[in-house]
Amino acid sequence: MAEQRAENLSVVLHRAGDLRLENRPVPEPGPNEVLLRMHSVGICGSDVHYWQHGRTGDFIVKKPMVLGHEASGTVIKVGSSVTHLKPGDRVAIEPGAPRDIDEFCKIGRYNLSPTIFFCATPPDDGNLCRYYAHNASFCYKLPDNITFEEGALIEPLSVGIHACRRGGVTLGSKVLICGAGPIGLVCLLVAKTMGAAQVVITDLSTSRLEKAKEIGADFTIQIKKETPKDMACMVQGLLNCMPDITMECSGAEASIQTGIYATRSGGTLVLVGLGPEMVHVPIVNAAVREVDIKGIFRYCNTWPMAIAMLASKRVDVKPLVTHRFPLEKALEAFETTKKGLGVKVILKCDPSDQNP
Repeated sequence: MAEQRAENLSVVLHRAGDLRLENRPVPEPGPNEVLLRMHSVGICGSDVHYWQHGRTGDFIVKKPMVLGHEASGTVIKVGSSVTHLKPGDRVAIEPGAPRDIDEFCKIGRYNLSPTIFFCATPPDDGNLCRYYAHNASFCYKLPDNITFEEGALIEPLSVGIHACRRGGVTLGSKVLICGAGPIGLVCLLVAKTMGAAQVVITDLSTSRLEKAKEIGADFTIQIKKETPKDMACMVQGLLNCMPDITMECSGAEASIQTGIYATRSGGTLVLVGLGPEMVHVPIVNAAVREVDIKGIFRYCNTWPMAIAMLASKRVDVKPLVTHRFPLEKALEAFETTKKGLGVKVILKCDPSDQNP
């Protein structure tokens, strides 16, 4: 098959600041894997962070690693044990695939499994390349009315689904979202779809707040020099009440403080954004008001819901894509993401099909 001998151009991080385009061998799928011709891959803040710093938290790049984990492609070969997919199927890839059926998998929270495989988290390679093999159980067939780009955006959308589930967003919820980057925006989309009555979103950037307004935010607040307590008062003023649920999507210390002060007593603060390991927060304020503080780590059991939401047109992620680059221009694409231009940058990995 000529396709198998094709060049497998890949975006490889060698160490902090050293990002290269290299040809790697086309992988052979294992019995439970499928080989994919990659189509669309989004660049995530974590990809940029690995490139700039060579690490994210305790995950440290020690050997060359292919980046990319927001992806979709077409099956071109299936492993001997795979029955639910066939060559030609268009799929979205869930990048986290458990290696062991441990206690976390048994309770359905496989994202917490310490031995999980996860694309572009050291030492595991990602899928910013032409050809990529992945666990077939974590490749989900896309209906014809979902584009490859939408398929790739299921990954960030999943963070929003998991955050809204953890926060308990439901019909009539009043929600505060701190941070209007890609993750704040998907939290907004999902919260509105899950029935949130009103959503307030905050950010430093006017362009990001304009995008939030465009996709359904009821209120936006541009942060200038306000204290966290001032911000909490502004949110209450807009909603005429304190929000039931706050989703903190920046990781900034002041923003986490705002999240605690702003959330109504008995409500929930979901920590979505990741910042420094140690932060000063008014924990007693949260404790005496019974504000539940919940973390999230990636997502689990979200791809089927995301596909259903996109197929039914209940959620539109297309406005999030602001830039597209062919795979050969990956370095330019990473520079664009680093500068914070636009919202979501997508790399097109198939030279014969650069369509969305």
